[in-house]
Amino acid sequence: MVSIAVSMPQLQMFFLVFLRTGAFLMSIPMLNAPSVPTLFRLALTLAASLLLFPLLALAPPVASADLFTLSIAAGGEVLIGILAGLAIRLIFEGIQLAGELAGYQMGLAIAEVIDPSSEDQVAILAQFTSLLATLVFLILNGHHWFIRTLVESYRAVPPFGFHVDGPVLERLVRLTAEMFVIGLKAGAPVMVALLLGTVAFGLVARAVPQMNIFVVSMPLNIGLGLVFFGLSLPHLAGYLGQLFGGVARHAMALLEALS
Repeated sequence: MVSIAVSMPQLQMFFLVFLRTGAFLMSIPMLNAPSVPTLFRLALTLAASLLLFPLLALAPPVASADLFTLSIAAGGEVLIGILAGLAIRLIFEGIQLAGELAGYQMGLAIAEVIDPSSEDQVAILAQFTSLLATLVFLILNGHHWFIRTLVESYRAVPPFGFHVDGPVLERLVRLTAEMFVIGLKAGAPVMVALLLGTVAFGLVARAVPQMNIFVVSMPLNIGLGLVFFGLSLPHLAGYLGQLFGGVARHAMALLEALS
């Protein structure tokens, strides 16, 4: 007969690992969608925790009978998981922002589809860039970076080592600002081409006042934007690959401020 002896400190440590892993997996892209069943996410969290717990080799603290201390530690683990997932999600949000900005300039913002990850209506070009980013991410084995980020988070902030101060908010603001930078870089070719096209249409309107430039420019803007968007796809894929290579760095930059 096989018997498994589990001490209270080990059980507490596994509980904290389970909370951080669950918060991380439920906040990263592709798994935070409402269409993903909750039971599947819970089962995935339990399986990942059982696999990670012996590999992390965390030193269990003395069993704490103080429920308040354990509750604070549990809340900190959940917050760490959410922040690590948020740092990764902001990259995908920045890429989707590039499609939204280009779509607004092209006049395609009125054409919306249902985003399966959020079940909200988004611009069709933003949905295309989001799906392209997800495809490139999976091709580059980005899910391995998810696991690496989760493991590195325990080295940066071990259980019971969580605290919040000024640098955390500063890093979070920087990551949010970087989301807009990513959106501008990813959509720069299309936005610059459309901006130059708008200037050209303005000159034509001054030279030929009889022309209804608003009617003429609408289909030309869409065609010009789609052409430059298609031409920029190879460069966009390369930029996404370079961007996803720093996924762990974005998350760790935020988590290091928590230690």
